[in-house]
Amino acid sequence: MFLTLSKKIAIVFATTSIIALSVFFISCQKEFSGDGIDLGDTPPDLTTKITSSVAGFVTDENDVAVNGAAVQFGSSNATTDKFGYFEVRNVQVTQIAAVVTVLKPGYFKGIKTYIATAGKSAFFRIKLLPKSTAGNIDAAAGGTVTLTNGLSISLPAGALVNSSNNAAYTGSVTVAAQWLNPTAGDLYRIMPGDLRGLDSLNFIRLLTTYGMAAVELTGTSGELLQIAAGKKATLNFPLPNAIASTAPATIPLWYFDETKGLWKQEANAVKSGNNYVGEVSHFSYWNCDMPIDKTVEFSAIIVDANGNPMPNVSVWIEYANGGYTGAHGYTDSTGYINGLIPANADLVLKIYTDYQCNGPVYTQSVTTGATMLSIGNITVGPSSIATVSGNVTDCNNAAVTNGYVMVQIGFYNYKIAVNNDGTFDLNTLICNTGNASVSIIAVDNASQQQGNPVTRTLVNGANNIGNLSACGTSIEQFINYSVNGVNYNWTAPADSLAQEADSSSSSNVVFVGGFRRTIPDEIGFAFLNNNISQGSTQELNYLNSTITGETNAGEVGQPVINVNITEYGIPGQFISGNFSGSVKGINPPNTTYNITCSFRIRRDH
Repeated sequence: MFLTLSKKIAIVFATTSIIALSVFFISCQKEFSGDGIDLGDTPPDLTTKITSSVAGFVTDENDVAVNGAAVQFGSSNATTDKFGYFEVRNVQVTQIAAVVTVLKPGYFKGIKTYIATAGKSAFFRIKLLPKSTAGNIDAAAGGTVTLTNGLSISLPAGALVNSSNNAAYTGSVTVAAQWLNPTAGDLYRIMPGDLRGLDSLNFIRLLTTYGMAAVELTGTSGELLQIAAGKKATLNFPLPNAIASTAPATIPLWYFDETKGLWKQEANAVKSGNNYVGEVSHFSYWNCDMPIDKTVEFSAIIVDANGNPMPNVSVWIEYANGGYTGAHGYTDSTGYINGLIPANADLVLKIYTDYQCNGPVYTQSVTTGATMLSIGNITVGPSSIATVSGNVTDCNNAAVTNGYVMVQIGFYNYKIAVNNDGTFDLNTLICNTGNASVSIIAVDNASQQQGNPVTRTLVNGANNIGNLSACGTSIEQFINYSVNGVNYNWTAPADSLAQEADSSSSSNVVFVGGFRRTIPDEIGFAFLNNNISQGSTQELNYLNSTITGETNAGEVGQPVINVNITEYGIPGQFISGNFSGSVKGINPPNTTYNITCSFRIRRDH
């Protein structure tokens, strides 16, 4: 949902918590966070843990589902599936700041923080930021790189060290950077955390952002670099015209603490024209924010005309005068939503669908004082609700009892588990005018099969889809790998598997990788794309794994190892193949390894 400043600016929140930003400047991006936990002038309790669950969808910068991304949640891990979906259940996490982290090669970490509530599950839609190269700087001489949007990073001479050993670095520096526009419609999906921060007194505060930056420095060998002790770099944040006039002259600078899942105040930035300029002592995510604390707790339950709860409903709260307040979130499975909103304010609550309609499907005035506000039930009228039902069968026409249907509405996916008898049902919002086009895919987990997408137009009221077949396409993904006769296996979704590049890449190389949290934990190999197709043979040009280390595969003068391509579907479908041969480790004692490998991975591009 991409909306202009005259409309809404989207913000996300965990399923039961609205995540918040400042309410003082109505043109700024704002987010609310809180679930009845006091944000007063006391250091937060970051030690108490509770059991929580989380689920969500991960997309790339083009809103395409990311398959094979690694998800970390407490001590547990998961991998996104072909729809970008992940789910982790019953994990011990820090109550006041539970952290979900998504890792994908070539992207900055996607990180979300929420206040965990016993018996409630969190839900996120996470959009990853690519590590786009902003430019290169000679570390010995120093220099500046500037993005087209105005973000600039300036490094003084001789100011960098290798982050792993603090050794001085003097070579070429690759600067990867992204500016996060505070008025962007998708900021809530991109930004790390939930815009709560620890101020200079270690008190937790809600924040208003005036712009963020993600920066990563790497050396010529790919090593991560950081600023040396006693040195500082300069960040120049552009200010959008819409908020420049209300931006304060001086603003605190906060960096994102990935361990705590919170922003931490460390420096200040000064307004210079339509920019904020500040010095930083290290690189991560940085944020120009003003703290606030005048909020009250809010709660409501969204139901249909029959009193049935409406899960995953998108709820907004804005200023009644047309300005943007910034509270946004999704109801949980019981239709419940709560969080923090501005105190002593005239507001309006709006309910939207997750695809474009001509305005909200429901509107209600909300006035807050200085104490908690509980509205109770909010009934959404039948003209904007579609009830979707049907059943799913497998390749033997038997009811699927371990499976799901994936419903796609616009850019957004919804995963609906089938019941024990193979049936499914869903209450969803559609535009008041009716007629919403959706795509539905049925999946059988037991047989690792899925059916073809089925397109339907939903109308207000009952929509019986009938029978959906979860048969026809194998969804199996694996890397089976043998080293000197010893077998190793990676299998999705337990392991993270991904195809990182192919013919759409300027390198004209296909890379396949596997990752997991147990030893052996990694394998990666690459082969050329020479008119690749099913039945073609491609030359292996890279192989690295936990067992072999980096090898000489593909080097000049080494025996050619051919990769036999046995399947090559369009993006979103699968690439499979096999190869075998002998390689050597690149460092003494140059051990010889006899390798065989077969693989099947969903194509990302």
